[in-house]
Amino acid sequence: MYTLITAASSARAYQLKNQLALPNVLLGDFEDLPQVMLKAGTMIKLPPPSSETYPHQMLALCLDHGIDTVYLLHAEEMNALAPATLLFDEYGITLNAPHD
Repeated sequence: MYTLITAASSARAYQLKNQLALPNVLLGDFEDLPQVMLKAGTMIKLPPPSSETYPHQMLALCLDHGIDTVYLLHAEEMNALAPATLLFDEYGITLNAPHD
């Protein structure tokens, strides 16, 4: 299984990745990412949290990529997924909102 850390375009995502020191970590972001990183499979493009179907898009993404833990670093992501926490729990996916 994989762990997803959002806000891949930020230094905070890399700091958290280093702190966790887990073997299977994916970085993702809804903001623009370098195409070379996306093609290499080291980062994934996430749906925008402003989308009305964002929780379902994120759930599908997690299931498609075998993600069981998500660290949400953007406040808008946390706000959009907060009502769907139980849904993610039902699929064995843990949503984390780490604090500074």
